[in-house]
Amino acid sequence: MPGRRSVVDYSLHRRAVLADVQAGSTGLFEVCDASPYLTRAARYHGQPTDETCPVCRRERLTMVNYVYGEALGHVAGQAKTDAELARMDAMQEEFSVYAVEVCRGCGWNHLDCSYVLGTEPAPGSSPQRGRQRARGRTATEQR
Repeated sequence: MPGRRSVVDYSLHRRAVLADVQAGSTGLFEVCDASPYLTRAARYHGQPTDETCPVCRRERLTMVNYVYGEALGHVAGQAKTDAELARMDAMQEEFSVYAVEVCRGCGWNHLDCSYVLGTEPAPGSSPQRGRQRARGRTATEQR
């Protein structure tokens, strides 16, 4: 995604979790706990990858992107495809994307990365102030 900024990569944490699983200090039931909602989102909104699941080594991982942001309204918290993210990047105010890798076979899931998309706010402007103007005047402004 070309407009990505403020990227946070969680691959070091992923390695640590997998090392704990291999060492036996973390059980498979703790890391293979994908909710039915996440598995369903992987099926319908996910992007298949070429990477094999690091736990079961049978299935290919699927990436699922979740969006969050104050300006998104009812869309916040939904899974979005890469094409939907590209459209939203051009049309929406700033919002966060959380990419989760999921194995639909064994239930492995881990936060892969997070980043920000959308139009950047103008310097010196407050997103709160813009929303208040859009809603209308407050009681003190009507005097």
